[in-house]
Amino acid sequence: MATEPRYPYVAVDVAVDEVDGASAALFDLGAQGVEQRDATTLLRGAEGKTTLVASFEGEQEARAAVEELPLAWSPRLDEVVGDGWRDEWKKHFEPFRICDGVIVRPPWRDCEPGPGEKVIELEPGRAFGTGLHETTSLLAEILADHVDHLRGAPVLDVGAGSGVLSLVALALGATTARAIDVDPDAVLVTRENADRNGLAARVLADDVPLQAITERYPVVLANIDARTLVELAPSLVKRVAAGGRLLLGGILAPEASPTQLEDVKRAYGALRVEEVRRKGEWIAMALLA
Repeated sequence: MATEPRYPYVAVDVAVDEVDGASAALFDLGAQGVEQRDATTLLRGAEGKTTLVASFEGEQEARAAVEELPLAWSPRLDEVVGDGWRDEWKKHFEPFRICDGVIVRPPWRDCEPGPGEKVIELEPGRAFGTGLHETTSLLAEILADHVDHLRGAPVLDVGAGSGVLSLVALALGATTARAIDVDPDAVLVTRENADRNGLAARVLADDVPLQAITERYPVVLANIDARTLVELAPSLVKRVAAGGRLLLGGILAPEASPTQLEDVKRAYGALRVEEVRRKGEWIAMALLA
């Protein structure tokens, strides 16, 4: 009888404002990927905290990481046996309305849209982005609320993940979407999702660095963590056309992280804050050039 594959992982429970630092620490210790679980995700995290689940190449590497992590994070080693876990999350992914006029559905579920609604078929695959996370839905809702500005415009989607926000923008009337991500898997998944929706000709997905893009866009999206938003601020600002709109997501509310919102505002001081919108512990901003 063939031995079932075993996948070691390390889990830690951290405060919301420790997520970025803990994720970086796990990667520094050799993690191949880090999954975030909290009150907004399909698989919940520890009560009142965020659980980070980091995969490692082998048990030895995972054990060594546990020994280096702070005891306050309750680091622990566990493993998944077999490959059934890969599709377990699909049981919880049902069609949902991501914003006014757009429904997201997985390929294994059917749904009947209402009058005037469009349906996006989305398979997250190996990339971040079912559209269920509050940061994603916040940006989708802002896009829908400013559909007149979006209609007929090209969009730049930075940190595209599964491509869900690019597809939402196209469903709401954008002409094309340039979707970039540092993760090659995310680029492939975005292309696959564009193709399954018949939008391959209108989505250009690649891993070209933001700094290498020279075009300016009337609408720019960036749904990534606040620290990266601050680092990318000079490059992102340059990509927004005169009179254009920059939408930022992935910012924690002040109760969860006292400085993130102000840090991001300061980094984007060259633009005017049009709107700050909140859902749960997360904040999105709309800025005008």
